[in-house]
Amino acid sequence: QVQLVESGGGLVQPGGSLRLSCAASGITFSSYVMGWYRQAPGKQRELVATVTSGGSTNYADSVKGRFTISRDNAKNTVFLQMNSLKPEDTAVYYCKGVYSFYVYWGQGTQVTVSS
Repeated sequence: QVQLVESGGGLVQPGGSLRLSCAASGITFSSYVMGWYRQAPGKQRELVATVTSGGSTNYADSVKGRFTISRDNAKNTVFLQMNSLKPEDTAVYYCKGVYSFYVYWGQGTQVTVSS
C-alpha cells in the first residue's frame, strides 16, 4: 500500500519559516521524482517545487529564493523549507511522487501565513 504523508504545516506570521516533510512508503522512493504542490481556496493546484531522483530541482518563480526542496532517500522523505513566508503562500500543500505512469499524492497539509 502506497502512502505519502505530509506534516509540518501550521500557522505562521509573515516573514516566518516552516519546514514541510513528506514521508513515503510502499514505493521505491529513490526512483521517484518528488514534488510539492499547493492549492489556495478558489484556485487551481499549482506546482511549487520538484526534485528528481538525481537531485535536480525546479521551482515556481513565485517561490524562487525563498523555498528549498530536498530529499533524503535513506529516510524515504522529501522536505520543503519555506522561508520569508507571505500571506499569498497560504494554501494546502500536497506531496506528489511520479515514476513512469505511477503517480501518487499525499493528503495535504495546511499552511496559513497571517498576522
